[in-house]
Amino acid sequence: MVFLLFSFLFIVCLVIPAPVAAKASASGKKSVAKEIDLSRLRWKLWGYRAFSWIKNFDFARLQGDRAEIMNLDVHVPGSVQKALLDAGLIEDWNIGTNSVKAEWVENRHWLFATVLPDDLLQAENEFILHCTGLDQKGSVLVNGRETGTFDNAFLSYDFNLTPFLKEKDNTLVIVFECPPSYLGHSYWTSRIKDWKPRFYYGWDWTPRIVQIGIYDRLELRVRPKGQPFITTVRATTAAERKKDVGTLNLRVDTDGLWTHEKMSVTLADQSGKVVLKETAAAAELRMGKSWKALDVRRWWPNGAGEQPLYRLTVDLLDDSGGVMQQFSRTVGFKHVEWLPCQGAPAHADPWICSVNHQPIFLQGVNWTPIRPNFADLTESFYRTRLTTYKKLGVNILRIWGGGFPEKDWLYDLCDELGILIWQDFPVSSSGLDDYPSRDPAVINGIVQIVKGYLDRRQHHVSILLWCAGNELYELENDMVPVTDRHPMIRAMKEWVTLQDPGRRFLSGTPSGPNKIADWDNFGKQINWDVHGPWTLPVAENDATMQTVRRFWLLDDALFHSEVGVAGAMSAEMIERYRGEYPALPANTDNPLWRNVNWWIEWDDYLREHHGQEPGSLKEYVAWSQKRQSEGLAIALNSCKKRFPGCGGFILWMGHDSFPCPVNTSIIDFDGHLKPAARRLKKIFNR
Repeated sequence: MVFLLFSFLFIVCLVIPAPVAAKASASGKKSVAKEIDLSRLRWKLWGYRAFSWIKNFDFARLQGDRAEIMNLDVHVPGSVQKALLDAGLIEDWNIGTNSVKAEWVENRHWLFATVLPDDLLQAENEFILHCTGLDQKGSVLVNGRETGTFDNAFLSYDFNLTPFLKEKDNTLVIVFECPPSYLGHSYWTSRIKDWKPRFYYGWDWTPRIVQIGIYDRLELRVRPKGQPFITTVRATTAAERKKDVGTLNLRVDTDGLWTHEKMSVTLADQSGKVVLKETAAAAELRMGKSWKALDVRRWWPNGAGEQPLYRLTVDLLDDSGGVMQQFSRTVGFKHVEWLPCQGAPAHADPWICSVNHQPIFLQGVNWTPIRPNFADLTESFYRTRLTTYKKLGVNILRIWGGGFPEKDWLYDLCDELGILIWQDFPVSSSGLDDYPSRDPAVINGIVQIVKGYLDRRQHHVSILLWCAGNELYELENDMVPVTDRHPMIRAMKEWVTLQDPGRRFLSGTPSGPNKIADWDNFGKQINWDVHGPWTLPVAENDATMQTVRRFWLLDDALFHSEVGVAGAMSAEMIERYRGEYPALPANTDNPLWRNVNWWIEWDDYLREHHGQEPGSLKEYVAWSQKRQSEGLAIALNSCKKRFPGCGGFILWMGHDSFPCPVNTSIIDFDGHLKPAARRLKKIFNR
């Protein structure tokens, strides 16, 4: 009885799909396609030693008496780690060095299991399971039969469940196998062949916390058999340089074809005023169609103007004009051109971004995932972070290449808030070599990822440019950034140029002749888009701020896409997250500080204080935070004063994903502004 009641309530809640709001045909001849959010089902989690579930798990009854972890409640989207934490089976990985104690989770197979309510599964329909975030390798089983496999955390997947369904009592299980063990910062980029977010495995701002689970939407696409179905709406926009006139480019991909179907295209502003309404043959939209001279208002970056947005709706029509399926996107209109920096050599890349005929100094932060267990985040996490950045005066985020495809919320909110996005693809340096793979299979994998990113994201007005990846260099000389002569970079560029020709593509960041601007290469005109410094650029015989000022007066980089200075989080935060370890000393003798140990400043403190250790944690934190505030303020002030000689300044990094005692972030793990953020806000908003 409980199950029947749950099924009834589920159907009542879910027959109105999320992105697909379709209505019945006036003629009644054609049925309506819809999408059903499977997050509202009751999901259970099972944990097994590798492959032992194959002989033990009962897929009909969703039972397994030999599982190590049995029948835990789990949210979808959601991570294995959060489910285990909620059940009291692991400790909070953010405390002390508890993350090490949870590493066993990686060495199990995990089953997400549920029952599909009978009322959803009508015989006249086809059923496609659409997965936008599976992290990262495994299989999908219906009634114990494999419908397909997945092996890439950056792709969306569709599984046709129809042939595997029974009349009733159907079960759905998603199995996650053990993730790869080697993707962290200390590896060879040229040997990377698995597609799972790299930061999980330890970086300069997080220990090893390897998420497993379903991190994004899970939907059942229900469509009448034999009817076509809109799978992707590809929309790009542009505006005239000096006036409010726009262009819309549209291409619609469908699964299944008729020769006579039509689609209705509507573009309306936020008040509902219709800018464009037209019915066209579906075949024409599959080939691509453009509308010019549209009466629209232009979109501006934060601090330069307003952010008007428009709703683009595509309706798939039946013979009588009834809507069989509806697909919507939010779009905006802007004009972008890249101009040369003042005083740059004639052959240098252009690094002045002009939006709507107004040169803009690009100022912002490098965005890393808000949490390693990002499957468990809600929209409020994103709104809080992004609203904070808007108030600081940020107008650009670089979505760093060691993360994940990110949630729709991030892009929707950046459209709304006026924050431009520099989007890296998920290729990143590894430290032991930083040269991308030349393996054709690996190159094909990244091309599929590029295609998926564009399918899902290119309609967003906030997207400024696409970048191949992070800190990729020539194998023979790791001081020279990689170019599109490399076969992987060339393949990525070719696809972006084909599908999104109006946006800039970078072969990587840094880019140009040199990767880091430094004392010994100023004045040589080789510093274009550079990374660093990430510490105070002091001299051996002078570690004062006067030397830092001298460095930035000499700086001649055209763009700084990573700049940082370490600063400790507050003493209260360190006390909250230190666990069993003492707060001091702040060096690698202390496991708390050694856990993420890139930015240890203890020796600098002792040198400045003639070997005298701090009298308290607060004293040490105050010293560290003051250094960060002053160092970053000097750097940002200098770069903004050089504009248009310098095109922009992006901090490494914005916020903590893990409670590091010291890091280059300006927002701590709990979302509090460090003093550096408050100092930079005044400069950002000048």
